[in-house]
Amino acid sequence: MRYRVFHRWIFVALCVLSVGLLEWPARTRAQTLGDITGPVTGIVTGIVGGTTTVLGDAGTLAPGSLDSLYSELDSISTSLVSAEVPSARVIGYADQIASDSYLSSLNLTIAGIAIAAASAEAAARGPLDGSPGDATSYISSLSINGVEVLIDGTVNQTVAIPGGQVVINEQQVLSDGTLVVNALHATVSGVADAVVASATAGPSGGKASAVQATTY
Repeated sequence: MRYRVFHRWIFVALCVLSVGLLEWPARTRAQTLGDITGPVTGIVTGIVGGTTTVLGDAGTLAPGSLDSLYSELDSISTSLVSAEVPSARVIGYADQIASDSYLSSLNLTIAGIAIAAASAEAAARGPLDGSPGDATSYISSLSINGVEVLIDGTVNQTVAIPGGQVVINEQQVLSDGTLVVNALHATVSGVADAVVASATAGPSGGKASAVQATTY
């Protein structure tokens, strides 16, 4: 599958890229799509309130470990989410950690709001000494309740949805320099929180997952 080939090359490039100065844009663009409507329906069907569900999870790698963690499934299908080839990988090196995650044919329902994408992926490479690393994400053919979302390529692009928001290419640098990147992060206040294609790497360790959802 072409998307999987692209995903692998992105990951390899991040693993070998030398450390350089990285400026994290502070810009957050809010986007409101007037055609996106629908009620906040409460707890997501099929998921117990107050619980977290993780799918396509590679696990957590401790900083300094030279091991690698890997997870790949043919598909996932629950009342909350369905996707093809969800995968996640974390690799430890003497001086850094590299992680990535990927899935295709995403269909996610959060509080009655339907989110779909042809593919989503995220990758991060974080040096263990806290110096700047690299993070990237990619998502294609994104739609919310059937309305196409224009992705402008900025970090933390924000789209309003009923009762919450969807953040595209969400990136964060923790206090110790650890990088966190999510291809998509959807929240509905007091109801649910879902992250699609997540990668973390740096002094705090490394982890990656295809989908993580918490309901309240």
